[in-house]
Amino acid sequence: MEVGKSCLYSRRARSGGIHALSSDLLCRIFGSLDHFDLARSSVVCKFWYRTILNSNLWKHLCYKQKQCPVDLSEVHTPNKSWSICLQELAVEQHITYLSAGFAEVSQWRGHSSGVNVCRMKMGLLLTGVGDKVLRLWSSRNHKCLEEYQVPDVLPLIDFDFDENKIVGLVGTHVNIWKRQGKRSILSNKGCVTRTYCMRYMDPEAVIGCGDGTVRVFDMYGGRMSRIIRMHHAPVTCLALTDDQLIVSGSSLGSVSVSDIVSGQDVASLRRSTATGISCLSVNPCSHYVFAGTTSGYAQCWDLRKHQQVWRTRVSPNVLYAMDHLPGDTFCLVVGGIDGVLRVVSANSGITLSAFIPGIDTRRDSDDRLVKKFKAKRATEDDLLTIPRHERPTITCLSVGMHKVATVHNDKHIMMWRFNC
Repeated sequence: MEVGKSCLYSRRARSGGIHALSSDLLCRIFGSLDHFDLARSSVVCKFWYRTILNSNLWKHLCYKQKQCPVDLSEVHTPNKSWSICLQELAVEQHITYLSAGFAEVSQWRGHSSGVNVCRMKMGLLLTGVGDKVLRLWSSRNHKCLEEYQVPDVLPLIDFDFDENKIVGLVGTHVNIWKRQGKRSILSNKGCVTRTYCMRYMDPEAVIGCGDGTVRVFDMYGGRMSRIIRMHHAPVTCLALTDDQLIVSGSSLGSVSVSDIVSGQDVASLRRSTATGISCLSVNPCSHYVFAGTTSGYAQCWDLRKHQQVWRTRVSPNVLYAMDHLPGDTFCLVVGGIDGVLRVVSANSGITLSAFIPGIDTRRDSDDRLVKKFKAKRATEDDLLTIPRHERPTITCLSVGMHKVATVHNDKHIMMWRFNC
């Protein structure tokens, strides 16, 4: 055992850099981090993970931050318990930053024309639609890591991604790009009507169509596997739950839930009204469904009881996007045509904080330097005096830990970073 450890340390030492440090030195460095940075460090490599786990740094942070009263002698799996406790602390910090902190905005030119869709996960940000190019960015330093060309003939409607591939709805086709850059097109011949949106849950892509149906596309089989009638009007937005349910909203204002496997109706959360559904989000932790409308209302239902929890008008105009951090059952981030980034209570619909970029977004530069500035807190009275070019329309947003990415149907991307 000692020989094995010595060989392992020798390999690390020869590699140079921080990996040449011993466990004791790493523990001293890790001991100066907060729980959020410690959690990020623990996923860098197996050696760092074991060092952090075996040193009880998570345990000490939990005691320090939360004065956790758990008796270690009574915990059956203490390492797992402290790991979960650390994750909860990180989410609590995220909630505090969004609801009571300030925001710094980084803006950069990401495309040559309109950008109106973005997805953020795993420290990566995927943007595109306008200029026939999908770009994958580092959410930390805003560098473009990969590019994917979209076929010229058909428009890009929607997309999503995971660690291996990018799935895009291009016209009536489903495209799959491998993360190494190779592209294969799967022909969606069964979808002859106009498409509006797509959600992806491996191995299937769920497509919202103009004839009121939701079509499930088997990506591995390359064929349409199911067609589910959910509305009598175009399906404008979709959300998927962890327990195989499809939540869809229509242009006439109805919200329906169906089983993705059987296609059977589960519930009608909202019947047709004068205002259409423009965005949807599902929180698997709270089992809440959130919807934004074309008249600026946000609504919430309990998916287990099929009952409305709250309904409030959070914006005077259309809400185009809403999202939340996985594991966060308190904050819902919404944005729309008035260009205000709002943090709303997921339990009551009350607006907790609201921000605008606060700069003249008409000014342009030929380079791709990242501009940084502080966002302004805004009240509803402020919006009457703030020029529209200082609060460009938010067409899509995506929430990460301590940050929110927004696109505005122009060539710029904004990353909002929150702190206290």
